[in-house]
Amino acid sequence: MQNPPPVQTAPAKSSTGLDENLAALLSYIVGWISGLVFFLIEKDSRLVRFHAMQSILLNVVAAVLGIGIWILAIFTGFVVSYISGILSFVLSLVLGLVGFVLGIGILVGVVICLIKAYQGQYFKLPVIGNMAEKFSAK
Repeated sequence: MQNPPPVQTAPAKSSTGLDENLAALLSYIVGWISGLVFFLIEKDSRLVRFHAMQSILLNVVAAVLGIGIWILAIFTGFVVSYISGILSFVLSLVLGLVGFVLGIGILVGVVICLIKAYQGQYFKLPVIGNMAEKFSAK
């Protein structure tokens, strides 16, 4: 005897009028701007509010890390170049590599979040996910 096919249920609607999973996905598309828009206009769906807040926090962390690496690069360019040109070059190369790796990591995190949001799942990024959960529960 065969099992009947699983019943397909329509995704829940958010207060934005969109399906929950689509609204959660869209909160990552334009970075913190779309995250902020969905966080402010969503009243009912915890899934959408969670992903919107996680998008905001992820973009804030990315901006802070980018600015930090930029400041370190300028510092090494000015200060260390007086000591040794080769040392300045090596440090700039290392900082560029660190920035590249962080950028790839953030991109991978965003893609995973996009996929999980569309699947309607709560996927928590390390540290940021717990903070997003706390902020979105209010």
